[in-house]
Amino acid sequence: MKLFSIIIPVFYNELNLPETVPELLELQVSLQDYLFELIFVDDGSGDRSLPILREFQKQYPNKIKVVKLSRNFGSMAAIQAGLSISKGDCVGIISADLQDPPELFIEMIQHWENGSKVVCAVRNERQESWLTKIFSTNYYALVRKFAIHNYPRGGFDFLLADRQVIDEINKINEKNTNIMALIFWLGYEPVLIPYVRKAREKGSSRWTMRKKIKLFIDTFVAFSYFPIRLFSLIGFLVAAGAFIYGVVIFFSWLFVGIEVLGWVPIMIVLTITAGIQMTMLGILGEYLWRTLDEARKRPSFVIEAIFDQNKNGEKE
Repeated sequence: MKLFSIIIPVFYNELNLPETVPELLELQVSLQDYLFELIFVDDGSGDRSLPILREFQKQYPNKIKVVKLSRNFGSMAAIQAGLSISKGDCVGIISADLQDPPELFIEMIQHWENGSKVVCAVRNERQESWLTKIFSTNYYALVRKFAIHNYPRGGFDFLLADRQVIDEINKINEKNTNIMALIFWLGYEPVLIPYVRKAREKGSSRWTMRKKIKLFIDTFVAFSYFPIRLFSLIGFLVAAGAFIYGVVIFFSWLFVGIEVLGWVPIMIVLTITAGIQMTMLGILGEYLWRTLDEARKRPSFVIEAIFDQNKNGEKE
């Protein structure tokens, strides 16, 4: 029998898990020809998420693995941790809050059986706040325009991928990245399934604006040359403008004469160019910091313990 692994990152989901786990286990009824491996990755939750998961793992030791990270590393790192220990012939990724319908995995499996390496559930509508919709719409529009041109308009973080794809992701082992964009970047022709992302019914989302901005920066630094090339172009234009202005001043002084005036325009030019230079340094610093972070070879995540039928909380 084929093995189907599902990775579920968990961060403060104690209210969702009593419903999420049974719904995922219920998939076995429709996929009786598959063995199941549910891998819940606790990303440093400070609530009762881990004890709840441990109870489910004891009830279903052959189907559920619980991975405990040593601290909060972020959702992408939690997914990487789950992918690194998954054994499935195909691997799904879904959030723990039930905003994505688990039953869609049944259709994804059918596409995978027909030869598709990547099957993505693409959001064509969101039952979420207007601020979330605005951020998502603009984020994915920028990704499509400046990073990955054929990226799905509604974005995705709910998918199924073949073992070959997962092995490629594990070999890359890239830090500060967007796993979904990385899977898409690999170039496998995806099947796109539209769906409506439901509103969250229980608990509050920990997907804060700070984390959204970090993902935005991670995606653009990892997949686009646009930021650095934009500021290179601005630097060239500013330098060219300064040279032309210098020539004009020189000839004015040489043939016309210049009174000692112009404090205001000088200050305007200085403040604008100083602002551009500091922004450029910030962009360069972002690239340099990420290069240093990769060079250090620190892991993207640290697995403190794995709980399954073979390991009862062993240190990793």
